[in-house]
Amino acid sequence: MLLMVGLGNPGAQYAGNRHNIGFMAVDEIARAPGFSPWSKKFHGEIADGQVAGEKVLLLKPQTFMNDSGRSVQAAASFYRISPDRIVVFHDELDLPPGKLRVKTGGGHGGHNGLRSIDAHLGKEYRRVRLGIGHPGAKERVNPHVLGDFAKADRDWLEPMLEAVARNADTLARGEDAVFMNKVTLATGGVQEPSGARGAAKAASGESHVRQARGSQPPSPPASGPMAGMLRRLLGGGDTT
Repeated sequence: MLLMVGLGNPGAQYAGNRHNIGFMAVDEIARAPGFSPWSKKFHGEIADGQVAGEKVLLLKPQTFMNDSGRSVQAAASFYRISPDRIVVFHDELDLPPGKLRVKTGGGHGGHNGLRSIDAHLGKEYRRVRLGIGHPGAKERVNPHVLGDFAKADRDWLEPMLEAVARNADTLARGEDAVFMNKVTLATGGVQEPSGARGAAKAASGESHVRQARGSQPPSPPASGPMAGMLRRLLGGGDTT
């Protein structure tokens, strides 16, 4: 069995936060045919199904971000899932919006959800780092991650989440490089701003989506389940 975990904070007030992009990713995976409805277990919400012939348990911890490891450990212990069979989707400040990376192990980078999982299970699990961009100053990090995605963010957010779900089979097979390439192609190969120019744009408050994508981002799809969910989200303990 493969355990796929999305990190976020429970409650309607956090649903559209950048910090909840992990929840959004597993929600989209759960829309695939054959997945069960969400139910409550392991201090979280779970859904199960199959991806690429592999039995998959999806988990959204409901413990708040800084205690995510308690939920992940409960599920992993019950099903005897080793860390190398766990994939965690989480927001990543050090990647521009729409950029994605997969890695195994490493530090938590100040992310309290990863810090908690490390403390409960060790570090040798796979992380899918979903870029949300950095606000440009340390004191602006908390308001940034706990702030809602803007409506303009649908330009990159919807295609990325749909591509993550559509290519989850490659993750299930352990083909991380293939997964990254397919998602990158689906999202138009977002490029990161570099040097002083990128830092100056961040300080000026210019949209990080436009910094990352350039002046002509693609139009978001007009319909579909992901579009509907994002319209609802983006319309109008320690949680980090």
